Amino acid sequence: MNLLALPAFADNYIWMVHDEARAFVVDPGDAAPVIEALRTRGLQLAGILVTHHHPDHVGGIDALRGLLAEGGGVVHGPARERIPEPFVPLRGGDTLELLGLRLAVIDVPGHTAGHIAYAQRGAAAAPLLFCGDTLFSAGCGRLFEGTPAQMAASLAALAALPDDTRVCCTHEYTLSNLRFAAAVEPANGDIAAHARHCEALRAAGQPTLPSTLALERRINPFLRCGEPVVAAAARREGAANDEPVSVLAALREWKNRFR
Repeated sequence: MNLLALPAFADNYIWMVHDEARAFVVDPGDAAPVIEALRTRGLQLAGILVTHHHPDHVGGIDALRGLLAEGGGVVHGPARERIPEPFVPLRGGDTLELLGLRLAVIDVPGHTAGHIAYAQRGAAAAPLLFCGDTLFSAGCGRLFEGTPAQMAASLAALAALPDDTRVCCTHEYTLSNLRFAAAVEPANGDIAAHARHCEALRAAGQPTLPSTLALERRINPFLRCGEPVVAAAARREGAANDEPVSVLAALREWKNRFR
């Protein structure tokens, strides 16, 4: 099974998984990169997965429907969000199979009210996590529709997945997130080392993704809200106490204004 990050817009990735014959894509905000990848690789589109309703994640769906019809595939998306019809509505606890991969649906509200993620289960190789804009490498999504408590619970659910899970988020925000992470934890050597690695990748025109959950637990301040040094930094930025929700809320507000 092959995993591709298709660049779109200024900093989006549309994830494609294919077996040399068929493919599915995740969050196709733009149809053009998908159509080109299908054409150049001779692939048939077998399905579309959507994590949330924002235009840069759903904008290409209608243009891809004709290709889906040829392969008998469908669009899957969050039941509690407005996704271009028709689509199969999914909720946390649901499962689906695509190209022989079993994917579990996880409710992860926070960035949007009905955001979902897709986590591969029972994988022989390193499993996949398609987390949309909930979890980024070294960061998390803005709270447009949800609360800090919801985002904290959503991130905890994702952080509980296996260490080797490949984190397939949908924006190339890694270097800016790492700069913020370094401000939160200046003495964290893992953050500094990964920043150097990612700078080299970007200089070579390569994506910094996917990450892994094991790495994110070491470098991502939003997964480290229980660490004393992270809580202390959050208190300096207005956190009321050391509770993870309060810490996350203060970190997210700090990140919103961080330059």
